[in-house]
Amino acid sequence: MSVGAAVRRVRAYGGQFLLLAVLTLVVTLLISGVPRLVNRLAEQGLRAQLNSEPAARRDLSYTTSPGAATARRTAMGDAAERFDALAAEMPPKVRSAVTERWYSVETTATRVVGPDLKARNLLVDMGLRAMPDIQGASTLVEGTWPSETYVPDRPIEVALDVDVARKLNLRAGSQLRIGNTDDKGRLVDGAPLAVTGLFRPVDRANGIWDGLPQLLRIIEPRGDGEPFVIVGVVAQSPLNKRAAAGWPIQSSWRYRLGVDRIDARELDQLIDGLQVMERNQPAGITLTQGVDVPLRAFAAQIDAVRTLLAVIAAGVLATLAGLIVLAASLATRRRRSEFALLRARGGGATAGARRSLAESVLVVPVAAVLGWWLGTLFPGAPDPTTPYVIAVTVLVTLALPLATLAVPAGGAARRDLIRVRPSARRITVEVSLLLLAGLAAVLLRRRGLTLGEVDPLLVSVPVLLAVAAAVLALRAYPWPLLLVSRLAARTRGSVAFLGTARAGRAAVAAPLVVVVLAIGTAAFCAVVAAGVDASRERAAAQIVPADAVIRGERFAPDTLDEVGRLPGVQAVTRVLYEDDERLASDELGTDASIEQTDVLLIDGSGLDTVARDSQVDLPVPAALRTAGPGPGPLPAIVSPAVAADLAKAGLDDSAFISVQGQRYEFRVAGTADGFPLLAANASRFVILPWQALPTRNTTPVPTSLLIAGDPLDAEALRVAGDQGQERYQRDGTVTGRERPIGVTVDTRADVRRDLGEGGANGVLAFGFVAGAAGGTLLGLLAIAFTVLAGARARGQVLSRLRTLGLSRRQWRGLLLVELTPLVAVSVLTGALVGAVLPLLLNPVLGLSAFTSGVPVRVAFEPSLVAAVLALGAVALGFAVAVEALNNRRLRLGEVLRLGEES
Repeated sequence: MSVGAAVRRVRAYGGQFLLLAVLTLVVTLLISGVPRLVNRLAEQGLRAQLNSEPAARRDLSYTTSPGAATARRTAMGDAAERFDALAAEMPPKVRSAVTERWYSVETTATRVVGPDLKARNLLVDMGLRAMPDIQGASTLVEGTWPSETYVPDRPIEVALDVDVARKLNLRAGSQLRIGNTDDKGRLVDGAPLAVTGLFRPVDRANGIWDGLPQLLRIIEPRGDGEPFVIVGVVAQSPLNKRAAAGWPIQSSWRYRLGVDRIDARELDQLIDGLQVMERNQPAGITLTQGVDVPLRAFAAQIDAVRTLLAVIAAGVLATLAGLIVLAASLATRRRRSEFALLRARGGGATAGARRSLAESVLVVPVAAVLGWWLGTLFPGAPDPTTPYVIAVTVLVTLALPLATLAVPAGGAARRDLIRVRPSARRITVEVSLLLLAGLAAVLLRRRGLTLGEVDPLLVSVPVLLAVAAAVLALRAYPWPLLLVSRLAARTRGSVAFLGTARAGRAAVAAPLVVVVLAIGTAAFCAVVAAGVDASRERAAAQIVPADAVIRGERFAPDTLDEVGRLPGVQAVTRVLYEDDERLASDELGTDASIEQTDVLLIDGSGLDTVARDSQVDLPVPAALRTAGPGPGPLPAIVSPAVAADLAKAGLDDSAFISVQGQRYEFRVAGTADGFPLLAANASRFVILPWQALPTRNTTPVPTSLLIAGDPLDAEALRVAGDQGQERYQRDGTVTGRERPIGVTVDTRADVRRDLGEGGANGVLAFGFVAGAAGGTLLGLLAIAFTVLAGARARGQVLSRLRTLGLSRRQWRGLLLVELTPLVAVSVLTGALVGAVLPLLLNPVLGLSAFTSGVPVRVAFEPSLVAAVLALGAVALGFAVAVEALNNRRLRLGEVLRLGEES
């Protein structure tokens, strides 16, 4: 068997081998390219998430407690030595992610006095900090830097940020004294201190300025009689001398993780390394880090989306495998007479297979290498996919020879008949397939999926269920067609009868399975995407059950009216939230020995109004909405855990809980698993109706305000909230009059946008779009195979009927009647599989990582019906077009020649 002969046969059947090559190229392209693209999208999502956080969030900060310096070395020398040692002790993944690092030694903030401060009656505490490279990161504006040469009896030289100095009436040359104070606040054992220079940072975003307390800002007094707190820069030698003299010092070392150094594929190793660091903290040193929080959140999303992508990929690759089998079967069917002649001339049983193998070797490996190379051009880090590409190449190369071996040795029997009683072999295979699909589904629900990992059996459950559904559809659909055919036989005309009869006898088992696989994958992606989108809407309403919410510490009672007068505001209601409150068994406060509980105080009718005006579906329990002032306990909605604890303690009819220092009696009027404004994982809470509180001298004040309106000015809401907190502070209600933290304003639209755009949502969207589009396109291609599989037989029948007087219009009607059941059954079965699969897989996919912890619920989507009908119409039109094109190519008059058959 020469290579030249094989080349000539490939050229003679170029269309068939081109189709096989294209399918091979697509498979290897997906295997080598899609992982790269997923890694790229994951990397972009991780960078975007980390960049949205403050840069200091990525710091690993080591600090010592304030104390005396080590006697055996200088303070700065000890800090420098530990600086390198701490970095060397980090786990490799953490150490490789560090891009910037700083260390410093500082004294605790102590009182400073001087004429310039006294001129404005300023009370100031100052800490002294020495840190390398400070001069390179700043520009001297006035004076000189502190001298590194220590001179006894010389004032401590310090440099200040120019803005800090001017706000405190300080300048280069200001003379101060620094030291401890007595009980009356008078300075004792003070040391002279001189401001020698003022500097300005070159880049305020430089991480060197992020040490706490910061060099570039003043810590405002927390209350009356409290001092301003600042930090000044001193040289290393004077600080060493002060430390040696017994001044308490604190050393700190900061290591910043670079966004570009964190690999999204190695998040688990990085998080594990951070855990190891927290467990193995050096003695006397405290580690503070918060980067693991966004890393864990992103890792949860990536694990969930990788599992989902594995399920989608299983469906797409199974569809492609089915198409390859169909292509190989169609090619060998067209060459059946050639292989029969080869056997008749004395060829062995494997002669045709060897010939097909030689032809495949010329085509498939080249297409596979080309697909693999194109995949390497995709952006992103590569995954080790070469073994999979090699395995696919070998399997596809063997597909054509194996299909050739399956060709009957002595011609072909009629393929347009359906046996009433299928063979025992077929029944065994189909029953085994159904049992395997059911067993895999049970294992999936019991074992679940390990997010981020691929279990071949459990990930293949969708494929098995789709194939099982296709088998059932194959068994069921001929019987209704038989009934319709009998009814059509009693009517005038032959189109309906002939079309339904041929559709009922069509042998389309393999093509139908592939169509169901493809359409099922597309429908699965569409249903899950719709479920995630709807769950994000619910999550946004859970976080902000209105158009906007103002969150703060405590607002003055008139803040409600002030906000209500802002432009665009339609309704406002008050909310009070306090966490970790103790339950009592009586009004005296006797501990009920029940775990601490969160308490939420709402105005039921006001919340109902705001939710309705904001078009939020929030059914407020009647016990909260209709409650009014009166004797007896307040009706409360509690979580199931709290209800169980109260029932166990015999307090479900009467218990007490503290709200802003006031104790209120309540009874359990109902239970709820969750409620808006509470965390999605909140398991212990008590919700009380604000409007039903008894009248007392001290009334609760809100901690949040819910607003309905359109349009809303977020900045105006923020200003009104801050002013409300300041008015509450001026009333003198808060002991010590601590400065409140500024309010936060969240709108439901912003929350919804953040849920859909942050983290690994880009990877998730890619999976949904690629799965839906790929499944639809492959489904249409499988329908084309379904049409082509019986094209020659239909061509023969059509040619005979045309000689008997069948018009062109009747031919089109016959074709439409014959193809409609096949297309309808395949599309509807695939859509049904795609709609049912999410109900089975949703609990194990972990998609709540994309909805702020709110469980994802998938339900029937009316739009899916329209989409299926539209897809069915497109598929039917595509099938008719393929049939018409094929008939035009075959020239129907030629298909009646002897030996021309499917």
